[in-house]
Amino acid sequence: MTTRFLLTACVAVILAPLAGCETISNAYDRTFGSAPVLKPAELTPIKTTAALKVLWQGGVGPAEKHVFFPAVSGNVVYATGAGGNVTGFNATAGNPVSRVEAGQRISGGVGAGGGLVLLGTAKGEVLAFERGGKALWKAQLSGEVLAPPETQEGAVIARAGDGRVYGLDAVTGKRKWVYQRSTPALSVRTHAGLVVERGAVFVGFPGGRLVALALSNGNIGWDSVVALPRGTTELERVSDITSLPVVDGAQVCAVAFQGRVACLDASRGTVLWARDISSLAGLSVDARYLYVTDDKSAVVALDKSSGASIWRQDRLLNRQVSAPLALGRYVVVGDVEGYVHVLSRDDGAFAARISTDGSAISVAPVALDSNSFVVQTRNGGVFAISVQ
Repeated sequence: MTTRFLLTACVAVILAPLAGCETISNAYDRTFGSAPVLKPAELTPIKTTAALKVLWQGGVGPAEKHVFFPAVSGNVVYATGAGGNVTGFNATAGNPVSRVEAGQRISGGVGAGGGLVLLGTAKGEVLAFERGGKALWKAQLSGEVLAPPETQEGAVIARAGDGRVYGLDAVTGKRKWVYQRSTPALSVRTHAGLVVERGAVFVGFPGGRLVALALSNGNIGWDSVVALPRGTTELERVSDITSLPVVDGAQVCAVAFQGRVACLDASRGTVLWARDISSLAGLSVDARYLYVTDDKSAVVALDKSSGASIWRQDRLLNRQVSAPLALGRYVVVGDVEGYVHVLSRDDGAFAARISTDGSAISVAPVALDSNSFVVQTRNGGVFAISVQ
């Protein structure tokens, strides 16, 4: 999984000083919510230099208060809404090829791979199904599951809302290991999950920490700082990684809200470079650059080897822009009104724009191949789009 968070209407700031949690949202109303307090920048005409085409579209039901995005496994795109009915669409033609009925409402979107379709619930359950819809097992975690479980090498990795990370047996659902760490009193409630790559699990945490765990047993490979909390008040000191890290060859990169973007050595966790950029949405990389959507909805391109600035596209101010997807010669993002924007990789200029169903695209588009991608809206629309 690569992206995926996030977070517009479904991110809140949580204070947990004693028993139970209290949501503090007023200070973040400008950033969170399906109807922004700050007026989104108006879209102005652009000079189109790329062609966008909707290849197919489908529907899976609204996300409601959660964040869902498609999972691609082989030639099937799996998507679900809060109702828990998963549809597998043929990635080429868009016709439904499989259906999974969870039988209950879900809070953590769909993960797929190794013949499994995985879901998470607000009750803290991970549900596993065959691709044909047969229920296989369920596992109980310590808190609500807000992000899609991932599977690789015979393991299912899932994250609970309290920050614990679980390694489960992919055949039986039996717990193999659990990792937990203390968290600050104030942190951002996030639907970002984790990335499994080359036998390691990379997870971002509150307080700006990025951790690498062994997939086989949950042992810590390293625990490094992406961003340190700063400021005099507790709100100012929130510095959480609220989006997925990105593994890029020998380095892994992550960005923190009210913090920094940094790339680290994937084996040792040492920081290679860092820049002061705040982001809730997340980042993407390609062969040359790292792209990040900052907390004002500007899309920024940096040299991925040094962090040097390349370009900045800031004409989407307050449009709650998603994390970017690097796709060939372009960078693709969605916004709060359901528009998909395509930017030139070279200079950030607008290359194309297309509307979907008018509801927010909260997370990064997901690549299908080198020139097509799929997005899911908050109303449950699933759109496969090509760019030429």
